[in-house]
Amino acid sequence: MAQRDHGRGRRRPGSRNMLAGAVAAVALAAGTAGAQDRAVPTLNFQGVPGLIDMPSGQGLPDAELTAVASYFGGIGRTTGSFQFSPRLTVSFRYLSVRDWDTNLPPAQQDGFDTYYDRSFDLRVLLLRETDRLPAVTLGFQDFIGTGLLSGEYIVATKEIMPGLRVTGGLGWGRLGARGALGSPFGERPDIEFGEGGKPTFNQMFRGPVAPFGGVEWQATDRLGLKVEYSSEGYDEEAGRRGVFEHKSRFNFGAEYQVTENVRLGGYYLYGSEFGASLQVALNPRRRPGGMGIQDTGPIPVRVRPPASDQQAWSRSWAADPGAAAFLRDTVAQYMEIDGMRLEALSLSADRVQVRYRNIRYDATAQSVGRVARILTHTMPASVELFEIIPVEEGQGLSAVTLRRSDIEALEHAPDAAEAIRARRGFGDAAPMSADALWAEDAYPRFAWSLGPAVRLSFFDPEEPIRGALGVRVRGRYDIAPGLVLSGSITQDIYSTLKTAEEREPGALPRVRSDARRYDNADGPVIDTLTFAWYAKPANDIYSRVTVGYLERMFGGISGEVLWKPADSRLGLGVEVNYVQQRAFDQRLGFQDYDVVTGHVSAYYDIGGGYHAQLDVGRYLAEDWGATVTLAREFANGWRVGAFATFTDVPSEVFGEGSFDKGIQVTIPVTWVIGAPTRDMRSTTLRPLTRDGGARLSVDGRLYETVRDYHQGEMDGQWGRFWR
Repeated sequence: MAQRDHGRGRRRPGSRNMLAGAVAAVALAAGTAGAQDRAVPTLNFQGVPGLIDMPSGQGLPDAELTAVASYFGGIGRTTGSFQFSPRLTVSFRYLSVRDWDTNLPPAQQDGFDTYYDRSFDLRVLLLRETDRLPAVTLGFQDFIGTGLLSGEYIVATKEIMPGLRVTGGLGWGRLGARGALGSPFGERPDIEFGEGGKPTFNQMFRGPVAPFGGVEWQATDRLGLKVEYSSEGYDEEAGRRGVFEHKSRFNFGAEYQVTENVRLGGYYLYGSEFGASLQVALNPRRRPGGMGIQDTGPIPVRVRPPASDQQAWSRSWAADPGAAAFLRDTVAQYMEIDGMRLEALSLSADRVQVRYRNIRYDATAQSVGRVARILTHTMPASVELFEIIPVEEGQGLSAVTLRRSDIEALEHAPDAAEAIRARRGFGDAAPMSADALWAEDAYPRFAWSLGPAVRLSFFDPEEPIRGALGVRVRGRYDIAPGLVLSGSITQDIYSTLKTAEEREPGALPRVRSDARRYDNADGPVIDTLTFAWYAKPANDIYSRVTVGYLERMFGGISGEVLWKPADSRLGLGVEVNYVQQRAFDQRLGFQDYDVVTGHVSAYYDIGGGYHAQLDVGRYLAEDWGATVTLAREFANGWRVGAFATFTDVPSEVFGEGSFDKGIQVTIPVTWVIGAPTRDMRSTTLRPLTRDGGARLSVDGRLYETVRDYHQGEMDGQWGRFWR
């Protein structure tokens, strides 16, 4: 999405490579020795598979996540790409061009020194490389935006001998500027900037088409050499504005594979400029270096004596009034050792129901397997059926029923996880039994934590990365099942957010664009302070009511109902909120603006790790519309998705960007540290934050609370049942 930030371009130190610091941090975290498999394509200055400045026909490995920081001739780019499916690559790029106005007469200047731009790319792998055929890709550069940076291409790449690849392609738009062969599909329309942020369909494959190509040679396991013939003209940058000199169409480069995940490159481009790039490649499916999760092993299954041992199999224990309490306490002790907490237990001579909270394992299936093993050690021999119910916010979310004899027989069987899955029962959690015994420390329960608080802001035209570092105190008091009092307070220690330039007032209520005024608050601020009531009024039905300071900008009351059967791919929800805008100091006060907002939502597990969500309703600025979200998730908790919101706010009222859109990334902390934990770190990257399409942020929304414990998610993790 190409967008120009008029009049806000004072260049500051460090603006050249924007997110290079963040990329370098990821590189250090990902760094492991060893050369990368050269079946993985190298990346170009645009951050997509390619040569130097031109694309190649290869696709990334499925699920690959890459970040590239590159710089030459005053032009800096930072690009994140994700192989969303085996054939589809999506990229988001942030660009800066320094000295934008320096060489222009005053009458032609735009009013800023450094030009900033954002763009989205889309690549489709049409043909995989075979022994005879090349890899072929159809690409759309900056396909959502003003068209200023847009270009389309079709390109093929073939390995002609081990380590030597040849690339050739045809480009339009930016990639058809030099050495054009003509305009076979008609002239390219003039760019209409407008507010940007919209697909440029009328320009695609129009105008001059030009050839490009090159050769890549992997000279050693670590050293690669490249040469390319470029069709990119840089007519604006190297022509009218004179940012650099475009003297040649040939570019040359050398790249070195520092670690399995990090690659560095140095280049000589367009006969006049030296450049450099840093490439980082990660894959959510595997930890850097191939390391697994370090954890204590589970206790082995305890096999019962043979049925002929009548004393061991006696059912008389069930008549002992103290037996249930003793067994409850024993199970609780075992669970505590394994990082889980018992909520309640009910049992008869042949059946036990266990309700527990998983506070350690990122895979629910792993926690179910550990509970099953514990029960083989603690339950009398006559207990054959184990009903295991994970609990969140005091509510049972699903029930896994296992036969003890199956657990005993299949622990060491071939494909043991699939074998036990085929024999399990799975369904909605039944209500609590009247004779259930609560764990002694189940409720009430208080917990608190003190830790660092980090807030980041991206893509501000004055400084592409801003942030704040502070300390945060969190507290949570579980009064009874489903009744929760919680909150957090933050004190900034160092912040560059306070220096952000305040935006001009808009036509919409300022429900998000006043972020700077909240960032400028001095002293401790109340992030959230809420009382929540979670309930399960009927089978497959969940409810939530939350009252208080719901987020940093709004407080009020939020109510939600969700229908989500444990064994269904579909979920339906309704949420209604009445909220008032909080005071800028984020303490106890409110402002005059209030609004009723809410949505009807549909959630669907498409399969294969793909999830779709549709939210239709009223947003914080009183606009009506819908948000579409498509995400890909992995069994280890990684999630990468994109969303777009379309409301009745016209693009000229919404402002630059035309509509709200962005990318969401969630990284499980387990993947980073290599030890089991349920902590996640999420971020949402928006090209711009505007008031249109803004939705209330509320902790504990029901779908995100319950879905990890339902069949689709649990089946995706079931391979960890025996771990």
